[in-house]
Amino acid sequence: MRVAVLADSDTRWKWGALTAHRIAPDCTEPGGTLTGFLLRGRATPTARQLGEVGVRADRLTEVTCAEFLAELKSGGYDVVVLALVGGAVQAVLHGARALWPAPAERPVLVTGYVGVVYEKLADGLLLRHGADLVLANSRHDADRFRAVYEGVGADAGAVTETALPFLGGAPYEQVTDRAHTVVFAAQPSVPESRADRTYLLRRAAEHARRHPDREVLVKLRSKPGEHTTHLEELPYQRLAEKLPGGLPVNCRLVYGNMGEVLDGTDLLVTVSSTAALESLHRGVPTAVLTDLGVREALGNHHFLGSGCLASWDQLDAGLRPAADPQWLARQGVASEGPYERAFDTARERVAALAALPELPAPDPYYTHTTAPGYLPGILARHHLGPDGTPLPGAARPAAGESKLRRAVRSWLRDAARGAYRHGVQRVAPVIRRMGEL
Repeated sequence: MRVAVLADSDTRWKWGALTAHRIAPDCTEPGGTLTGFLLRGRATPTARQLGEVGVRADRLTEVTCAEFLAELKSGGYDVVVLALVGGAVQAVLHGARALWPAPAERPVLVTGYVGVVYEKLADGLLLRHGADLVLANSRHDADRFRAVYEGVGADAGAVTETALPFLGGAPYEQVTDRAHTVVFAAQPSVPESRADRTYLLRRAAEHARRHPDREVLVKLRSKPGEHTTHLEELPYQRLAEKLPGGLPVNCRLVYGNMGEVLDGTDLLVTVSSTAALESLHRGVPTAVLTDLGVREALGNHHFLGSGCLASWDQLDAGLRPAADPQWLARQGVASEGPYERAFDTARERVAALAALPELPAPDPYYTHTTAPGYLPGILARHHLGPDGTPLPGAARPAAGESKLRRAVRSWLRDAARGAYRHGVQRVAPVIRRMGEL
């Protein structure tokens, strides 16, 4: 089976590629291929980030939306996984509809979410409507997704219950009642303010000082200058440099694959990271912090009823939260056998659709009738016209372009991206502070 994955960040590449392995296992067998595409933008992952994810493709190319649609038209793919932000998914769906406006032989279009869906539920879901499969990472999510689609009168048949594709690893074995290795899984955009982020880092350092027999690891998603799914204006690396007293010897910043980090973790601490679900799946004691409140803006409200909500004060005193089994089952993170069957339905649906001689034209809920003031702007941001076709000059033909021209364009693109990241992480915070004077 020939599968393509289009992703716009390192975490979405991880989700998309692993989802492809789960729902179309033939892509890794002889005769099958997994082709990767990275949507060009502010969060396009670096080589280091891709290496950290550890998921390989037969080919990996950076493209624009228009260039990807041109590839779709000539690529002969059986399945396409759209691991993108909602607006980009909608653009590709309308582009695909322009390519195949009537029933035709076309790839099965699959999309979903990379982790916990705690904000913009209706907005993100309606932007994903029109794919053949909209994957939900749990029974809880599947119920919510169907309710949104049915609530606007849209077909909810594409919603398919699965699980997060990167859960796994060896189950946690508790050796003692004490946590010897504590991991704080930091997030790029939660919380947002300097004061809150400094507070969390300070409390991690203080936990290390209170427990000199423990190793406290601050697990970071990206290095300064790199971007992931969300913007990170205040990297923890910068905050650590200015932390009074610095980090104690038993507290350090780490990178790497989360699964490998969890191999040696006795307690996972976070505000609302998807890493909590990876940790809970393996049975690692997991704490979702309440220090900054339980708020929708933080995403930790998703863990209500989980038994994992706790504060640094409680962790300092020795608490190791125990997750509620029923909550885990509803969230698709049970560590027993059911996880291995979580992708059966999606796999069967993909195989059945791919075997059909023709598939109907993609049929997104958003059209120029249902969203005339919203859809055109989304398409224009991806250089598509109102009918979903690429605007003039949006897709550059590769043939005939000299190596020097390609090198210059690549250098200019990287320089622009670097300038943007510098502006987000260096200039914007300074301007914001000056505005508060």
